[in-house]
Amino acid sequence: MAFILRLLGRFWRGLDGLRKFLHLLVLLTLFAVLLVALHPASPKMPAKAALWVRPSGVLVEQLSGDPFNQAVNQATGQPNPETRVRDLTDAIRAAAKDSRIKVLVLDTRDLTGGGVTKLAQVAFALDEFRASGKKVLSHGGYVSQTQYYLMAHADEIWLEPTGLVALEGFASYRTYFHDLLDKIGVTVNVFKVGTYKSAVEEYTVSKMSPADREQTEAYVKPLWAAYEAAVTKARHLPDGAITAYINNSVTALHELKGDAALMAEQQHLITGRKNRIEFEAMVSAITGEDESTHRFNAVDTAQYLASNLVGDSDESGPAEAKVAVFSAVGVIKDGEQEPGTVGGDTLAELLHDARFDKSVKAVVLRVDSPGGSVQASERIRQEVEALKTAGKPVVASFGSVAASGGYYISMQADEIYAEPTTITGSIGVFAIVPTFEHVLDKVGITTDGVATSAIADAMNLSRPLSAQTKELTQSGVEFIYNDFIQHVAQGRHKTPEQIDAIAQGRVWLATDALDRGLVDHLGTLKEAIAAAGKRAGLAPGKYGISYREKHLGWQESLLRSLRASARVGMANLGLAQSSHPALDHVVGRLDQASRQLANFKDPRGLYLYCNCAP
Repeated sequence: MAFILRLLGRFWRGLDGLRKFLHLLVLLTLFAVLLVALHPASPKMPAKAALWVRPSGVLVEQLSGDPFNQAVNQATGQPNPETRVRDLTDAIRAAAKDSRIKVLVLDTRDLTGGGVTKLAQVAFALDEFRASGKKVLSHGGYVSQTQYYLMAHADEIWLEPTGLVALEGFASYRTYFHDLLDKIGVTVNVFKVGTYKSAVEEYTVSKMSPADREQTEAYVKPLWAAYEAAVTKARHLPDGAITAYINNSVTALHELKGDAALMAEQQHLITGRKNRIEFEAMVSAITGEDESTHRFNAVDTAQYLASNLVGDSDESGPAEAKVAVFSAVGVIKDGEQEPGTVGGDTLAELLHDARFDKSVKAVVLRVDSPGGSVQASERIRQEVEALKTAGKPVVASFGSVAASGGYYISMQADEIYAEPTTITGSIGVFAIVPTFEHVLDKVGITTDGVATSAIADAMNLSRPLSAQTKELTQSGVEFIYNDFIQHVAQGRHKTPEQIDAIAQGRVWLATDALDRGLVDHLGTLKEAIAAAGKRAGLAPGKYGISYREKHLGWQESLLRSLRASARVGMANLGLAQSSHPALDHVVGRLDQASRQLANFKDPRGLYLYCNCAP
C-alpha cells in the first residue's frame, strides 16, 4: 500500500510540474502576443529625433529581482523601481555620435534616488553629450534634490510656472526600536567588535551614539559638499550658492508671495519658466513632430538600445582576451540569490568559472554593497584569492558603498579604485540574537525542560541566552574581527595594528580611506577596467570587456529581450503610471527597516554589515 501511495504521489507531482510548465508556456505566449500587438515592429528611428532620457525609480549598478517581474512591471505600465546606470550612460554616449539624434531631452519626473556616486556617472555622460556640440534640454514641475543634480547638467532647465526646485541638503536619520522592543519584552543580545560598529544600535539604544554621530557627520557633510560643488560648477554659480538658496528660501518665498518657480529663476537654478506644452513645442522645432502622437520625434533609452544594439550585449571588443566585470550589488547573503542581492554561492561560482576561462585575463569586481553574511563574504573572498593565485589580476571598483562585507570581499584585490563619494571601511563584526522570554511571560507562556549541557538548545529564543552561549558568541565575533584585520593587513601591506587603528567598524568616505591606505586610487569603473587590462599585459583596445552575471534560463532570456518594447507599447496606449515621491520615501523607509531584519540569516549569526548606504 505504501508503495502505491508513493507511486501516486510521484505521479501527482509530475502532473503538477507539467501543469506549472504549461501554465508558464501559455503565459509567455500570451505575453509575447500582447507585446507584438502593442508594438509590432522594432522602433523606427526618424531622421531627426531627441534621445528621451527618463530614468525611473532608483539608479542602480545592477537591476534586482528576476527579469519576469521586471517585464511584467513594464508591460502593465508600472513605474520601474530601478534604472541601471550603465543602460543610461551607454545610450547617451552612443547618441552623442549618432547624427540622427539632434538633442537630448532629460525627463527626471520618475527618478526617486540613487546617491551622489551614481548620479555623477550619469551626469558625466550628459557632459560628454554636450561636449559633442548637441544640447541637453530639461523640464520639470516638482523637482527633487536627486532630480536636480542631473538637471543641473542640462544646457537649458525649464520649470513649470507653478513648479518648485526642492533643495534641502543632506541628512542621516535612523529609526530606533529599543524602547518599543523593551515595552513588548524583546531582549536584544548584541555581540560586536568595533567602537563605531553601529548597525545594531537601532535595536539597542534610543538615540544616535556619540561614535556613530562622529562618523556620520564625517561623511554626510563631505557628501553634501560634493553635491553642491557639482551643481554649482554645472550651473556656473558661485561657491555656496545652493546652501544660500536653502537657508534664504523662507525669506525669499515670502517676498515673492510664494512663487517658488520665480525664486529658482532669480537664483539662476533654472533657465526660465515654461509649461510642458511650450517646452515640447520648443523641442519639436528641433526634431520635427511625430504625426501619430503630435509630439516631438523622440526615442527613449530602452528603444534606442534595442534598435541600435547598443548595450544589448554584455560582451564588447576582441573575444580572445577579456577583462571580466562582475557585479557585487546589494546585501551579501548565503547561497544562490537573484540579481540585486549578492549570493555567496552565486558570485563565487561566477568567479570560479572565470578562473578556468582561458579567454579571461583579468577580473574587475564592481562592488556596491553594505555587506552581510560572514560565511557568504568569506566564500567570495576565497575565490578572489584563488584568481590571484591562478595568475589573473583582480581589481576592485567601488560604487556608492563598499563597506563591511563589501570591503571584505575586495580587500585582497591587487588594486582598489573608489569613486570620490564612495562610503567604505566599516571593518567590524557583530552578532544579534533577540530572545522573547519576557514576551511569552506577558501572555502566560513558560518554557522548561532538561539538557545535557549549558549550551544545548542555546538558540531556543523562547528563553534567555546562557552565560556560556554569550561567551561563545562573543569569542566567535572577536575571532572573525581578528581574521578580518589580518586579511586587510595582508592585502593592504600594513600591520594588523595599523589596520585595527582605522578599523573598529568606522565608516570612511573614499577620500579619507585613500589617505589611510584602505583604497589605492580615486577613479571610475572605466579606470579600474583599464588598470586590470594593464596588469594582465593587455594593450588598450586589444581586449574585450565582458560583463558577467548569473546565467539566464531560456524563459528569463526571452522576457529580457521583450522588455524594451513593453514600456513603449503601454506608454503609447496611455497606460504608464507615475509614482508619488513623498509616498515612495515613507514606504521606502519602512521597507528598508523590515528588509534589514530579514537579511540577518547567517548560519552562525555573524555579520559584516554597515547601515551606511548614502
